[in-house]
Amino acid sequence: MPSLPEKPLSNVPLQLHQPKNFQFDSVPESHAWLDLHDHPIVDPIGPDTVPLIDLTDPKLTAKISKACEEWGVFQITRHGIQPDLLTRLEEQIHRIFALPADRKLKAAKSPSDVSGYGLVPISSFFSKLMWSEGFTISGSPLHHAQKLWPDDYSSFCDVVEEFDNVMRQLGNKLLHKILLSLGLSKDDIIRACPVRDWHDMSAAVQLNSYPPCPDPDRTIGLAAHTDSSFLTLLYQNSVSGLQVLRPKDHTGPMRWVTVPPVPNTFTVNIGDLMHVLSNGRFRSVMHRAMVNPAKHRISVGFFCGPPMDVKVGPINKLTWPERGPVYRPVTWQEYQRLRRKLFDKALEAIKIGEEIA
Repeated sequence: MPSLPEKPLSNVPLQLHQPKNFQFDSVPESHAWLDLHDHPIVDPIGPDTVPLIDLTDPKLTAKISKACEEWGVFQITRHGIQPDLLTRLEEQIHRIFALPADRKLKAAKSPSDVSGYGLVPISSFFSKLMWSEGFTISGSPLHHAQKLWPDDYSSFCDVVEEFDNVMRQLGNKLLHKILLSLGLSKDDIIRACPVRDWHDMSAAVQLNSYPPCPDPDRTIGLAAHTDSSFLTLLYQNSVSGLQVLRPKDHTGPMRWVTVPPVPNTFTVNIGDLMHVLSNGRFRSVMHRAMVNPAKHRISVGFFCGPPMDVKVGPINKLTWPERGPVYRPVTWQEYQRLRRKLFDKALEAIKIGEEIA
């Protein structure tokens, strides 16, 4: 990873963070990354193909377990989200990022509000800027939408709220399927899961825009990271860019594997809190986003987590005398604060035992 900057970029005014609609003939030094080839990049072929799972498969639990243990990521089909909703959501994403820079800045994030337009939180840990724009929605989108479109905000709000509603239900369904794949019974899940139903879930929507780049080998759309959530559901348009880091195994060295866009699918990433809940059995996946020389890539991340004030620790049934809890209990809010200070060292900071390789 790049060396950390002497001063966090979050101290710089937001206007200096983003080039105006990325209209450059070449990549400026502010966005030029030097260490993008830390590991080989491989095409998604044979054993390096991220698992694609049909949610109606009778062997669903076994397939999820294998994907989570070997990859920490999988793609899903037959998930129940209507293609028409995803099309309408894409239209609204293009609409928001096509606005002039000064209009988008009217809905900029503030120190007291994670929602709004601006850089992703991890930006402050890097000395270079990323070739992307983001818009975070935590709670109602109404306040920021009214700033962007004072007379025409309802269509954006309607689509985002519909998406949030159905994604909470899908996220809750997947969370319980993942817990079943750990060998837990339904009664175990009722006792141990911090999320009783989809109404209890804390969630956030992240809209991402990756404009075409004149020299994509010199920059990055989103730097390598894991997510803090239980799991993240990612929808991407038809432009490739997502890569996941696969550990060294019998098929090859540690490598970046491209996750190709498959129509009407979601990519499911295991996050740090699931890593904790599973006592290290299902590990969070390191991932990043690359950019394209000619095509505009957009994606939507839906982050699923527990209620902010509920502590998450290893499930008792996944510990035993020879292997006690590997991590101490932590709330999502506390863990996010740790991430803002420690970034990729946050998981290590709550470790109290040793994982079994």
